[in-house]
Amino acid sequence: MRAITWHGKGDMRCDTVPDPRIEQDTDCIIRVTACAICGSDLHLLDGVIPTMKSGDVVGHEAMGEVMEVGRGCKRLKPGDRVVVPFTIACGQCFFCQKGFFSGCERTNPNFAMAKELWGNSPAALFGYSHLLGGIPGGQAEYLRVPHADVGPIKVPDGLSDEQVLFLSDIFPTGFMAAEFCDIKGGETIAIWGCGPVGQFAIRSAFLLGAGRVIAIDEVPERLEMARKAGAEVLNFREVDVYEAIMEATKGRGADACIDAVGTEPSPTSSAMAMLDRAKVALFAGTDQPHVLRQAIHCCRNFGTVSIVGVYGGFLDKVPFGSAINRGITFRMAQTPVQRYLPRLLALIEGGQIDPSFVITHRATLEEAPGLYKTFRDKQDGCIKVVLKP
Repeated sequence: MRAITWHGKGDMRCDTVPDPRIEQDTDCIIRVTACAICGSDLHLLDGVIPTMKSGDVVGHEAMGEVMEVGRGCKRLKPGDRVVVPFTIACGQCFFCQKGFFSGCERTNPNFAMAKELWGNSPAALFGYSHLLGGIPGGQAEYLRVPHADVGPIKVPDGLSDEQVLFLSDIFPTGFMAAEFCDIKGGETIAIWGCGPVGQFAIRSAFLLGAGRVIAIDEVPERLEMARKAGAEVLNFREVDVYEAIMEATKGRGADACIDAVGTEPSPTSSAMAMLDRAKVALFAGTDQPHVLRQAIHCCRNFGTVSIVGVYGGFLDKVPFGSAINRGITFRMAQTPVQRYLPRLLALIEGGQIDPSFVITHRATLEEAPGLYKTFRDKQDGCIKVVLKP
């Protein structure tokens, strides 16, 4: 089959690789009908995520038609149309039973590697390094889905692929980011990053009852998309974000701040951001937490900082003194996608949101390597790429 594979920093290719096969009784095989390039995939392209190996099949946003099921798979049958969560969960362990599927104790075969770095291991993810399982991803013609009775959700016939594909990751992630803000009604929510996850966080915040959303980015197309959703927008190239948020909130700060950027903010957004980039280049640091620092300072006393941007290691010069002295609550996670699927599918079916609004580019697998760079470099108005194998 054809698939997108990683071959080193800046080197994504469309290669021919072996077709997947049933390995465990609880597996299924799907024929991928739509998949997408995620903002977190750009960290793979940039060589930020460790333990990748040449030839790894990438991608963790995928859906398709069930072609084959293992003998132990009871919920799905060939012909079913499904969306596959990017988190792989067993459904039986301590964390799965509590609904924390991204903390599954059983699905990462390289749990010892993750435990050494992070103190314990989260769930395995599709197509996102050997640290997180080395499971082949979904930017491919076919995908093996472990624990198929726990992950995939069946899709109603009346909904298109483009309406439901983002249930795999970015819609639940953006919704979780807003849910972490504990919105009761009327709050001011500041969101850093108007990429796909940020766009879903904006709309989710309004769906949950936020009174105002302030969206921060520099890309005109992203800011315009945020504006159309009802957000007030700030271009960090043109204003001092801290001063603008303080002015907008009469000196109090936002009720909650969402970091939807993570470890790779624009490297020239501030002197501190440039210093972060230099530290990473010199192997004196692992991450670039400029946005997190700013979000902490812009959050009101006893507010919440919600973090869904990807970080991988150890953060330098995070203003923890500010956080503890002002009572900031931190909420963060890899999204336990399965927890949100029924609720979010109901929102789509009910017409309250059509996730396809975020798509700007559609392409084949063969065109994907070039579009990785277009997406990363924010060229051609690229906000979200959907691939049709």
